[in-house]
Amino acid sequence: MAARISPSLLRRLGAAARKAAAQAYAPYSQFPVGAAVLAGSGRIYAGANVENASYGLGNCAERTAIFSAVAHGERRLRAVVVYTPTKTVTAPCGACRQVIHEFGPDARVISICDGKDRIDVSAAALLPGAFGPSDLA
Repeated sequence: MAARISPSLLRRLGAAARKAAAQAYAPYSQFPVGAAVLAGSGRIYAGANVENASYGLGNCAERTAIFSAVAHGERRLRAVVVYTPTKTVTAPCGACRQVIHEFGPDARVISICDGKDRIDVSAAALLPGAFGPSDLA
């Protein structure tokens, strides 16, 4: 089951994701994305997508936010909020789903946009049958 999070905390996460999208480096796709993660400690970490002229070397907003949290010592995610300045929502890519699973297999994953669309699911629903740390035990 996905984590229960208060409406006020969800608003803070959404605001952090929107703010992060404004810092995205997306000169090739023109598709800025922002993400905010709620870590196990209760702290919020934000990140934006960062593109590169060598396309494969870019990084998604979700992974930027998660890696920032991990770099600060966090190891568990309670929630991930992804924002795109579009009329419809965009779900995390496969690579991001795998990284979300690594640190938050029970995390709540929410995608928001400038329209009324919204995705609000558990990480397990986004990546059923996921391969993770327990598979290596």
